[in-house]
Amino acid sequence: MPDDAHAPDPKKHGFATRMSHAARPHIRALGFVNPPVYRGSTVTAQSCEMRRENAKNRFNRVMTYGTQGGPTHYALEDVVAEIEGGTHCTITGTGLAAVAVPLLAWLKSGDRCLMPDSVYGPARNLAENVMPNWGIETTFYDPCIDAEGLEALWTPNTRVLYLESPGSHTFEVQDVPALNTVAKRHGAISMIDNTWGIHSFQPFAHGCDVSIQALTKYVGGHSDILLGSVTVASEAHHLIVRGHASSMGHYASPDDCWLALRGVRTMPVRLKHQADSSLKVAAWLAQRPEILEVRHPALPGAPGHEIWKRDFDGGCSLFGIVFQPRYSEADIFAFVDGLKLFGIGASWGGYECLALPTNGMLVRRVTEPMPGQAVRLHIGLEEVADIIADLEQSLGNLPA
Repeated sequence: MPDDAHAPDPKKHGFATRMSHAARPHIRALGFVNPPVYRGSTVTAQSCEMRRENAKNRFNRVMTYGTQGGPTHYALEDVVAEIEGGTHCTITGTGLAAVAVPLLAWLKSGDRCLMPDSVYGPARNLAENVMPNWGIETTFYDPCIDAEGLEALWTPNTRVLYLESPGSHTFEVQDVPALNTVAKRHGAISMIDNTWGIHSFQPFAHGCDVSIQALTKYVGGHSDILLGSVTVASEAHHLIVRGHASSMGHYASPDDCWLALRGVRTMPVRLKHQADSSLKVAAWLAQRPEILEVRHPALPGAPGHEIWKRDFDGGCSLFGIVFQPRYSEADIFAFVDGLKLFGIGASWGGYECLALPTNGMLVRRVTEPMPGQAVRLHIGLEEVADIIADLEQSLGNLPA
């Protein structure tokens, strides 16, 4: 029997099967199921000439020093590229690093970036408080803008179109294919924070050049690691990303990469369960008199649902609720404090429920503020009935 007789064909198998087998030893190999952790700083060569040749190709997985990564990093990069539908991936130590690397790789002094007003807060901070030090300008645009409106904002020095769909606090769903036609027409680079849409949104099929993930979230899955990734679909773009990440000293711990590899094996099951649970919770909240609006793109009738239905293959566990205007910030703080199963935290994608008041955290330049106090909910692996009962008891304590 040939050695590869049992090798899975990614083109024929489903997502859960691919995640179970990707970047693993051959199923008939003698040894442990999971790949080992490779730790190291110094890489030795067999000769000076080999060392010199290796250095020329160090961005193509020819190891010369530990900061170039190693087999554990490469295995995770292959899995993430498979998830994203790209060809090459670079792992970074945090999700924010994954935002910074491509932005600073493609933007130089005098260039301009277009960024949605709903963008992840640390990305906004980078654009407003760090990138200007390098002479890079950022213009924030309405995330619900159409192609014609984006064209009107374009200037000759616009080099990057940045997307985040849905927005991770206010959940606007962007018309990514339409906006990318504008970027392509002007020869600009299009990059998207695809953390919410991991697996359910294929960025390269919709015209993006770069896809960013906070692997801290669903890939890690257990709220105990920090990692990010930058995935591309061309060798040329990969060399730009890899070279910039290396030049800036970006590196991820191989132990964290190993934990992410372990997390990805169960991610399809967790992601589906949490997406289904979040939709049930969102539908229940939509019937509550205390709630003005549920911002869950996968919920029929919610803002952005039609674009979500067209472009996405599924949802995830994160969504927002907007309360009736009669409630104050103090009321909403009391509601969140009164929850028994929800931690109060800024992350998501783990196994546990989280709630976070968002109004005081939001900065907006071109869009209207929220019509009421808002809370972002992440739905974990707890039983849906228990989650709803917890929300119900705390909502019952709000003033009439």
